[in-house]
Parts: sequence; structure tokens; C-alpha cells
Amino acid sequence: MRAAYAETNLATSATPSASYTSSWESVAALNDGIDPPRSNDTVNRRWGTWPDTGAQWAELTWGGAQTLRAAEIYFFDDGGGVRVPASWKLQYWNGGAYADVPNASGYPVRVDAYNKVTFGQVSTTRLRVALQSGQASVGLLEVKAYADDPSGGGGTPGTWNPPASLVTPLNEVWQHVESTYPNLYGFRNYGWDQVMANRGSINYCVRWDTTATVTAAQRDQIHAALARQFKKWMDVMAGHNGWPYSTVPVKVVGWAVRDRAQLQWSDNSVDIYVNDIRENAPQCAEPCGRFFNQSGNYPNCPGGASHHYDMSLWLTAGFGGGAGGDWGQRIGSEYFMGNLNADNIHILLHEMGHSFGLDDFYDWTPTGQCCFIMKAGSATSITEFDAWMFRDWWRHLKSRYGL
Repeated sequence: MRAAYAETNLATSATPSASYTSSWESVAALNDGIDPPRSNDTVNRRWGTWPDTGAQWAELTWGGAQTLRAAEIYFFDDGGGVRVPASWKLQYWNGGAYADVPNASGYPVRVDAYNKVTFGQVSTTRLRVALQSGQASVGLLEVKAYADDPSGGGGTPGTWNPPASLVTPLNEVWQHVESTYPNLYGFRNYGWDQVMANRGSINYCVRWDTTATVTAAQRDQIHAALARQFKKWMDVMAGHNGWPYSTVPVKVVGWAVRDRAQLQWSDNSVDIYVNDIRENAPQCAEPCGRFFNQSGNYPNCPGGASHHYDMSLWLTAGFGGGAGGDWGQRIGSEYFMGNLNADNIHILLHEMGHSFGLDDFYDWTPTGQCCFIMKAGSATSITEFDAWMFRDWWRHLKSRYGL
């Protein structure tokens, strides 16, 4: 089992440029490394050409030649003045002119998803997305570019090579895990299992456990903040020890609320569940939840398996601290809303660690360590030690996926 690409995204090291950029948009959006929550992203930077139409282009330029054989494009589409293009293609600079990439696999035009293209290997300093607009202008939210995969597409082989100073504490942590987790290797609903079952993505439900209202703009900010925090853990794995995914998109598929009037939007971008109460809090439908259907089958989920959720972001008014597990994460709604634009929402990061199996450290500290995100209250971001503990879980579980 593998994702589309496990290689490093080379786009982030390039300089972006474009045929035209609306004054309120940003060409830097092209390769800022932020995975959009949807095509009508109202939170993160965007590149758009409104009101210009016709032939447009967006380009990545590197200081030296890059070997490329694949790209992923995320279109900006606000349903109004900026829409997906009528057609598009990839071109590369051959030293004297722009040429279409050879043997392109096709040029899909999907919204709310990356559009993947593979092609014959090229060596170039420039990769161009050439777009032809329809009746509206065009735009992009993210461009990714990938090199040929020397492992043949199965992910970067990698080895277990932590820094020498971390070998002893990491061994202590895993020995502690093996001695205290009652069904360590038999349990099949860690975050790892969920990502692998989805072939490289994760779906969320938001449990809105408060009487506050939420605007559409706030909803989008909540989705974006959740995705940014989840990405921090996934970035730890990219290119490491056969991990098969370069990115793991986060999609919020549903909201659970006591009163529909609290949600101040009318679009159908997410499923809405009203007054379905569990643990004295609203929840998304059990037939759609992986926690309740660990076989991975959702025969009774309204809308089908694509509407299932793997985890819940449970936001509770007046809740101090946090909780986390295979079911998701629970934190205070006031805390989360007050940190929507924070780089690190550290309580959420801590609880996400639990969803992937990482332990607490209330009563002991590994040798030579002092401050890390999984030792509650001692750090506000993922540290090197946290990263290697996370990778150690993958090292011990990856064989269950045939890797």
C-alpha cells in the first residue's frame, strides 16, 4: 500500500512567479507548503488572476536543475470570479523554450483535492503550470513537484538512525510501552491504522460542545488550524523509514451540534448532525465513525464511506487541559478558538500524539530528557525527542502494513 508520492516536495525550495496576480492575492501561495482545506480556501494565502482571464501561467524556478517526474496542483475556486480552468498543462524549460512535459498521465480538474500528473522524467530549472480560463479567472492554492523515486515508488527506504544521544531514552520509552500497554500489537485503531486504511488521508468530525455560534469564516479557520497541527506530526514522517506519504490531507466531513442555529452557514460543505448526544455532548453519527466501525466498513453511514470520520475534534466549553486517543482529541473550545492563528496549539499537539500511541510522562522522565511535547506542560512544540518517539512507533508497526 502506498500513496501517490513519498518523495520530498521540491517546490518549497523554488521561487514562484506568475503571469498576473490580483493585488489582494499572493504568488507566494503557490509553494508555501500549506495544504488547503478546500478549493474555496478563505484562510490561507491564494494565487488568483481576477479580473484577468484567458491564458495565464504560474511558475516555479530553481537555482539549479531539478529532476522531475510528477506534480500535484490544487486549484483555487471560489464559485464566482475564480474557477477551475477550462484546460491546463505542465511545461518545463528545456534551456531555450518552454515545452510540454512528455507522456503526461492526464490533466484532471477536480476541486477540493490535489490533481496529480505523472510524466516522463525531465531535468529543468523551471516548471510552469499553463492555464486557459473559461468564463472566469483562474487561480491556484498549492503546487508540488517531485523527483524520480529511486526506490521505485515504495517510499524512501530509510533506516532507524536516531542521534546517539537519544538511543538510550528511546529504548527506555519503548520498553515502558511494551510493559504497560495491555494490547500493544493487537490493537488496530491507532492513528497509523487510520491513515493507512485511508491510503494517506484522515477524516474528522467536529464535536461543537458549547452554546456559542460559529460563522462560516470561523468554521474555515477551525478546519485550517486543525490541518496545520496535524501536518506538524505528519511532517515528522515524510521521507522517513519507508513512510509512504509525502503529505496526509485532513478533511473535516461533519459537524455535531446541539442546535442547528448555532452553525451560521447554509452551504453543504460538511455533514451536520443535530442533537445526537453521547457522553453528554453532540457527536457525528456512529455509523460513520471508525471508532464504532473498526472493520473500516460503513454500510449504514449516510452518504457512504466517503462521509466517514476517523477522529473527532471535541471542543468543550470550560474544559481545562485535554484528552486524546484513537477516537480523536478533546480540548477547551475557548482555548482552541483563542489560538486559531497560533503556530503551535500545544495541547492539541500533545493529544494528537496520544492518538498515534504516544504515552504520557507524568511519573517518569527518560534519561537525559527534560522538556518535550508529550511531557505535559514542559514544551510548546514538537521536539526532536518527540519526533523520534513518533518514528519509533512507525518502526514497530510498519510491518503490519507489509512495509
